[in-house]
Amino acid sequence: MKEKINWPVSILIALGSLLILVPLYITITIALKSPQDLAESALSLPLNFHWENFTKAIETTNFFIALKNSTVITVFTLIFTILSNSLVAYAIARNMHSKVFRYLYYYFVSALFIPFPIIMLPIVKQTSALGLNNSAGLILLYVVYGMAMNIFIYVGYIRSIPVELEEAAIVDGCTTWGVFWKVIFPLLTPINATVGILTCLWAWNDFLMPLIILSDSADATLPLVQYVFQTEFGTDYNLAFASYLLAMAPMVIVYLFAQKWIIGGVVKGAIK
Repeated sequence: MKEKINWPVSILIALGSLLILVPLYITITIALKSPQDLAESALSLPLNFHWENFTKAIETTNFFIALKNSTVITVFTLIFTILSNSLVAYAIARNMHSKVFRYLYYYFVSALFIPFPIIMLPIVKQTSALGLNNSAGLILLYVVYGMAMNIFIYVGYIRSIPVELEEAAIVDGCTTWGVFWKVIFPLLTPINATVGILTCLWAWNDFLMPLIILSDSADATLPLVQYVFQTEFGTDYNLAFASYLLAMAPMVIVYLFAQKWIIGGVVKGAIK
């Protein structure tokens, strides 16, 4: 039988693709133009490709220093997030029959409904008072504030794992700690990949929290250094867009290779 084309869905997919491809096309063309070409038209293809815009953007933003800062913050945030959040979620998931752990679960998840701007000023004052207005403090905040969403995802996934696996391990002599690391944690690989990718995208692209927390310009991340192209009298769009592409490229590559884990893991984690 000849398959029918679902035109409404196909049209929606095409429109959705345009919403992504058109801004990306504009970004790439502006990054490769001279200011004179941009003044004539922002949508047309560049007459000459000005690759030197990328070199100038790298020099202006101290790109490699900011790249190092972003990489360090993202990698350590990823490691501590997976280790700590999975442990907390496991304790909650296996004790949901207890009112205490059930309320703890609701307490963590309720943080999803608190807008960050509401708690922004107290956080700035507290981190400054504790000497955490640096990269270490920023990593700690990412781990803590990512806990709400991550526990929601982890708990649903862990509850789908049969308890009999843990009971068999305990019979074989495993402690609770051993059960988690030898039985549960290896089974969490798909959801760890999902949480890891979402955490990487957040920590890498975040602008607001580094802006209010980091006090030393030497610790600036890639989103922060994009500020240098905006002056009192205007913006150097050619260099700015070239810098945006450089900052965006690493996470785009990561996402393209790992998008199936993001979609599949979020669905699995929300089943229960």
